[in-house]
Amino acid sequence: MLSADSSRLELTLRGLVIGILITVVFTAANVFFGLKAGLTFATSIPAAVISMAILRALKNSTMQENNIVQTVASAAGTLSSIIFVLPGLIIVGYWSGFPFWMSFGICATGGILGVMYTIPLRRALVTDSDLPYPEGVACAEVLKVGSSHGKEAAESVESGGAGLKAVVVGAVVSAVFYVVVQTKLFADMVSGYFRVGDKGAATGFDFSLSFALFAVGHLVGLWVGMAMLVGAVIGWGWAVPHFLLLHPESGATMDAAQATWSHYVRFVGAGTIGVAAIWTLAKLVKPVIGGLAGAMAASKVRKAGKLDTLPRTERDMPIGMVGLITLLCLIPVGWLLGHFANISHLGSQLTLLVVGGVLFVVILSFLVSAVCGYMAGLIGSSNSPLSGVGILVVIIAALLLVVGVKPLLPAESGKALVAFALFITSIVFAVASIANNNLQDLKTGQLVDATPSLQQWALVIGVIAGALVIPPVMDLLNQAYGFLGAPGVDPSRALPAPQAGLISALAQGVITGDIDWSLIIIGGVIGVIIIVVDEILAKKATSVRLPPLAVGLGIYLPTSTTLMVVVGALVGAWFDRRAERGPNAEPTKQLGVLLASGLIVGESLLGVVVAALVAFSEQLGFANHDAPLALVGKGFHEAAIWIGGTVFAAIVFLMYRWIARMGQGTTTH
Repeated sequence: MLSADSSRLELTLRGLVIGILITVVFTAANVFFGLKAGLTFATSIPAAVISMAILRALKNSTMQENNIVQTVASAAGTLSSIIFVLPGLIIVGYWSGFPFWMSFGICATGGILGVMYTIPLRRALVTDSDLPYPEGVACAEVLKVGSSHGKEAAESVESGGAGLKAVVVGAVVSAVFYVVVQTKLFADMVSGYFRVGDKGAATGFDFSLSFALFAVGHLVGLWVGMAMLVGAVIGWGWAVPHFLLLHPESGATMDAAQATWSHYVRFVGAGTIGVAAIWTLAKLVKPVIGGLAGAMAASKVRKAGKLDTLPRTERDMPIGMVGLITLLCLIPVGWLLGHFANISHLGSQLTLLVVGGVLFVVILSFLVSAVCGYMAGLIGSSNSPLSGVGILVVIIAALLLVVGVKPLLPAESGKALVAFALFITSIVFAVASIANNNLQDLKTGQLVDATPSLQQWALVIGVIAGALVIPPVMDLLNQAYGFLGAPGVDPSRALPAPQAGLISALAQGVITGDIDWSLIIIGGVIGVIIIVVDEILAKKATSVRLPPLAVGLGIYLPTSTTLMVVVGALVGAWFDRRAERGPNAEPTKQLGVLLASGLIVGESLLGVVVAALVAFSEQLGFANHDAPLALVGKGFHEAAIWIGGTVFAAIVFLMYRWIARMGQGTTTH
C-alpha cells in the first residue's frame, strides 16, 4: 500500500509485520515491568531504532514507513497500562485468572476507541499546541538519522549503527544483571527502617537495584524525578510517621511503616493525583473545543473534493468514519458490560448497567484521553498519568453505582458492584492509554511529514496485536507470582501491582462506605499547594518545574520504585549537561535515551522469562520454585547488597562513559 502521495512508501505490509513482531515482544516486557514497578515505558524510540536497522537492509524503505513501524509497536507502551486496573479483579478475589476473550475485548475495543478519540485531540494538543512532546520529538530525530541519502546516508550509518548498538548493549547489560540478581549473588534491594523519636513513629526506605527503574528516571527527566522525590519525602518524611503516631501498628518497624503507608498514605497520594487530574482537565477545555472545530472544518474540505489542498500532515481519518467506528465499538462494549453484569448476578439491573455503562465509557474516556494526552505532551508517555486519572475514574464509577444501582440490589451484591466498577474502569483505561500514546506518535508523524490517517489505521492494528498478547502474559505472571493483596498469595514474592491494589481498595471503600475521605482531602490540599508552586515556577520562565502529578506518584508509589527513578533522573540530567558542553550534543543525548530504552527492555523481557521458569518450577513441585535460579541462601544477603550495589554503580559509570565517547564520534546534520 502507498500513502496519499503515491511516490513514497508509508503504510506497507512489511512495515506492519515488523511492527507487530516488535509489539508482541515489547508488550510482554511492559506488562511485567508495570506490575513490578507501577510504571510503563514508551517503546516508540527503541522500536524505531530496531525497525530502522531492519528496513535499511531492504530496498526502497522510507522515513515514513519506519514511522509506521514504530507507531504499530508503540501500542505496547501504553495498552499495557490495563494492568493498572484489571488485576484488581483478582486482588478483590473476584477472578482467579484472566478470561482471554473478556480481557481481549476490553483491550481491543477500548484501544480502538482511543485511536478514534485522537482525531479531534490531535488538532488541540499537537497541531495547535506548544507542548514539547519529549519522546515524540526524540523519536522523530531518530527517524531522521536513519533516512538520509547519498553522502548523508554514508555519514549517518555510523550514527544509526551507534543507536542500535546502544539499545542492544543496554538490553544485554540489564538482562544479565537481572539474571545475576535472580541467583541471589546480587541483592535486588537495599532497605532501611528506623524509629523516629520515642513515641513509636517510624519511617524507612527500599532502594531497588533495577536498571529498568534507573532508565525510567533518565527518560522522564530531572524535574519529574525531583517532583517524585518531593512526593516521597512528603510520604515517608511526614505522612508515615504522622499517621503511625495516630494509628499505632504492632510488629517490626518495617512492617509497621509499610502497613501505615498502605492503609493511609497511599490515599493521600490518591487525593493529590486526583486534584492534579482535575486541574489538567480544566486547562484543556478551550483547546479541545478548538480541535473539534478543526476536525469538522477538515471534514468539509474532504467532502468538497478538495483533499489535495490540505497539507499531508492534516489528513486525518474522515470524521464520519471516526463516528461510525466509534459506534461500532460501543456494541461490543455494551455486550461486555452486559455479560459481566449477568455472570456477576447483577442481571436484575441489566439495562441500567449497560446503558449507563456505555454512556460512562463514552464521556469519561474522552475527558481522560484529553488529560493523558496533555500530560504525555508535557512530560512524555513513560510517566503517563493513567494511574492517577484512573483513581478519579474508579471513584466516580463507584459513586454512581452506590447512588444509582446499589439501592436496587440485595445487600450481598457489594462485592459484585466493586468488580463491576473495576471492570468498567478498565475499559476507560484502555481508551485513554492509546489516546495518550497515539498523540505522542502523531507528534512524531507531524515532524517527519507523515500522514495522520495512515498512522491511525496502523495503530488500530497494533492495538489488536497487543490485545492478543496481554491476557496470556498476565495469566502467566499471576500463576508464577500472584499480586500483592490477592487471597492466598505469598506477599514475599508477589508482584506489587501498586495501582491495581490502590484502585481496587478505593472501589471497595466507596461501595462499602468505609473509605476515609479525610485522607483524600489532605492529599487534595497538598495537590492545590503543589499546583500553585508549579504555576509560580512556570511564570518565572525557567526550566524548573514541579509537576503535581509526579508529586502524587511519589507519595503513593513505594520507595522501591521512586528512589531509583530519582537517581536515574539525576544521572540523566548530568549526562545531558556534559553532552551539551561537547561536540555533537544532540546525537549524544539521543544515544543516552536509546541506552535507557534498552535497559528497560532487557530487564523486562528477562522478567517474563523468569516468571515462566517460576511457574514451570511450581507445577513440577520443585522445593525452591519461587527462586529457581538461586545459587546462595539468605545468609549471603548482606554480602550481596555490597557486591550488587558496587557492580551496579560501576556499570552505570562505564556505560555512560562509553555512550558519551560514542556520541562524540557521531555526525550531526
